[in-house]
Formats: sequence, C-alpha cells, structure tokens
Amino acid sequence: MTQALPSLDLDLPTAFASFSAAHPGYAATAPLDALREREFGRLEASGQRYLDYTGSGLYAASQVQRHAESLLGHVLGNPHSTSASSMESTRRVERCRERVLRYFRADPAEYVVVFTANASHALKLVGEAYPFAAGDVFLLTFDNHNSVNGIREFDRLRGARTVYVPMTPPELRVDEATLDQKLAEATPGGHNLFAFPAQSNFSGVQHPLDWVRRAQERGWDVLLDAAAFVPTNRLDLSQVRPDFVALSFYKMFGYPTGVGALIARRSALAKLHRPWFAGGTIDAASVQADRFVFTPGAASFEDGTLDFANIPAVELGLDLLDEVGVELVHERVRLLSGWMLEQLMAMRHASGQPLVRLYGPDSTERRGATLALNFYDRDGRLVDHRRVEQRANAVGLSLRTGCFCNPGAGELALGLSREELERCFASSSHMTREDLQLCVDPKAAGAIRASLGLASNFADAWAFVAFARSFLDAPARG
Repeated sequence: MTQALPSLDLDLPTAFASFSAAHPGYAATAPLDALREREFGRLEASGQRYLDYTGSGLYAASQVQRHAESLLGHVLGNPHSTSASSMESTRRVERCRERVLRYFRADPAEYVVVFTANASHALKLVGEAYPFAAGDVFLLTFDNHNSVNGIREFDRLRGARTVYVPMTPPELRVDEATLDQKLAEATPGGHNLFAFPAQSNFSGVQHPLDWVRRAQERGWDVLLDAAAFVPTNRLDLSQVRPDFVALSFYKMFGYPTGVGALIARRSALAKLHRPWFAGGTIDAASVQADRFVFTPGAASFEDGTLDFANIPAVELGLDLLDEVGVELVHERVRLLSGWMLEQLMAMRHASGQPLVRLYGPDSTERRGATLALNFYDRDGRLVDHRRVEQRANAVGLSLRTGCFCNPGAGELALGLSREELERCFASSSHMTREDLQLCVDPKAAGAIRASLGLASNFADAWAFVAFARSFLDAPARG
C-alpha cells in the first residue's frame, strides 16, 4: 500500500486553476484527458503516478483489445511459405511496414523499414555492417545511449577512429563551432558515420535536426537515434532525411514491447555489409558450394522469422497517435514540463540552499519533457538518488534513477573527469555499477529522471512537485 503524497502550499484543484490561468493554451489539450479516462483508467485505479515515459510509453486498453481480437479472429502462420495462413501474416507485416513509412512521412522510393527487436537492435545492425576501414571516422556526441556508444567497438576492429563531440554544462548542449570543426574532419572518399540523438534520454535536450543536412553535405552518413524523440514529437522524413533512424515502438505507445525499426535510406542500406547470414535473410545458400545470396532490401537484415503475431499491433499504436495528434501531445507535455521546471527551480531550503540541481536546460526551449536532476539537503549535501527512488516507490511515483544508459551525458552532468573514471576502472577487473558508485562517491554517479508522455496530466506533474517539496529542510540521510 502506498503512502499519501505530501501537500503543496496549494492543493491540487487550486494549483490547477492557477496553472490554467497562466497557460490558457492547455485547455486545447483536453482531448488527451478524455483519452486518459477512456484508455488509461488503470492509472487512477492503481493510484500510481507514472513519470517514466522515456523508459517506456503506456499502452491504451483498446490497443490490447483490438490486437487480441485480431489474433483470435485469424489464423497466422510462419511467413516463409505460400499457405493461406502464411500469406495472411505476410500481408499484415507488409501493410504495417507501409504504415510506418506513412506515419513518418517517408517516401517509400527513398526509405525502407527493417523490423527489429528494439532501437538497440537497429543500432547494432548499422554498427556491425557499416563498412568502416582504416582511416574512416565514427563521430558521435557525448550525449548518446550506450547502444550508440557500443558501435565504437565495431569501428575500432576495422581500424577506424572514434571521435566524441563534447557538450557544455549546465545545459548539456553541443557547441556549434566545435561540431562544425569535427564535421570538417571527415575522411575524403572514406566511410564516415555521424551519430546523435534527436532528443537526449538523459537531459531532454533536443539536438538540432539540421545537423543531418550539415553533416551529409560534409561527407557523413548520419545515424539518428529517435527513440526518445518520437513519442512526443513529429519526425518528418520528407523534411529531415537521415541515412538511418533507430526507434522502439514501445517507447511511443507501450505495446508491443518486442518490436522496433531501422528506417533507412535505400542508398544507405545498400552500403552495409552484414557479417553473417541467417534464415530469412537469403535467397539461396549452399554448404558444398560454400556460397550464399542475400535477399535484396530489408529482408536481408531481418534474421529468422519476424514477430509476425505482434508486428501488426504497431499499426494500432500509430492509429492511436494519429487519432489525438502527436503535436497535441507535444504541446501538453511542453506546458506541463515548463510548469514543473518553474516550480522545482524556485524551491529553497530555509537556509537559502536550492533543493534541486537540474541537468539540462531550465526552460522548454529546444528540450523535451524529460527532466534529470538531483536533490540537495539544507546544508548543500547530495541526497542519494537511490533513497529518493525508495521514497518515490513508497508513495506510488514511477520514476527512474541512475545514468539511464547514457554515461557521456551523466559524466558531464555530475562533473566526473576522465582521470577519475580511468582510476575507477583500473581498480577492478570486473567493474559493477555498485563498484563505480562507491569509487566516485560522494558524486553518487546518478540522477533522478521524471518524464512525461501521452497519458500525462497536471495531477502527475503536481504529484512530482509535491514529492520534491517533501525534501525541503530534510537532512540528506537518515
């Protein structure tokens, strides 16, 4: 059983009235309240306040119901055949592939959809097959998910260089002049890959999408990690044309959880050289002749049998977003996160010490509704994020703590130096998260992350602000 949430100076109805008066545009997002009541009633029934949309979106009741009805009403077989059941599976998968391209406004003559297990799988497909060679460059921002960082292991195996573009605290943005300098270092005539997230899964910073064009004009292929961006923002591939886009559908709408996509330009996909073949990826193979022939296009990257039972559920999630409009979701979370930032940054202990240290921009300009922060006590000492998570769990708040698989952004935000980190890794042959935590203490190697999404409302934002307020004038430990 959860405990009661602490109260603000203003109760929820009064706070909402004040918020609504200050943000009259919020009323236009009312269709999302109707959606929440109709599709996400389990949130109110459970008493939970969900603030981890960057971790996972929530599925609507109708998505699950419609998908279950579809599965129960049809016979679906392995697509690698011509039987009626197989052809029905193939038809549904291909229809979903077309639907994904329409949602992202991608020209099917230019782009193709490769279904994957998730965004990480999509990123790995690019990394392992990109034709790195000696002298080539893999350029990436400090602000990247570990599944992008991991690509450096592939480039190093082939003699390419890994180059990181740093960011500047406290907003954790990239300096444009520094980026231009790095982009000018592409190897002429080589294979150069530039990777960055459209939105940081750590700080919520939205990096400029015009980097795509700027990099391509300087000889780079561009890999865009869109996983944290697309749940609340429109990615229009008729206007922004990265070579590769990685995403997970559960981040967008919660269900299905085992399906992601690599959306790739056909010309870029043709550059990739897979290091192996598998069932489903080839037109022919021989043991005695020691030969094989890849199936052209997306199929050569879809190992084995696709998740043909669940891939069609992606259409239902895209229908849901189209029903309400992702632009409306964007506006709602922008207003709510802006209010949260104002409230959190104004909090002071009686000693005058600020309660909150924010990692990232303190306004909604060029940022998403993902807030990374830490609490500090009345004497300016850090409150351990693990203790915060325990207290959040006790009052029914779902949020995240740690570094969120984004070590570059986390290290810069927390002020960890290369020397400190090298010393820590040298101290153990098998560094665990707990070992690293102890090594860098008291910097605590982590933060608190609250994020908003499709089903968020003012009460969710208010609940987090009220929770934060409960740490005012409390000691860091005890």
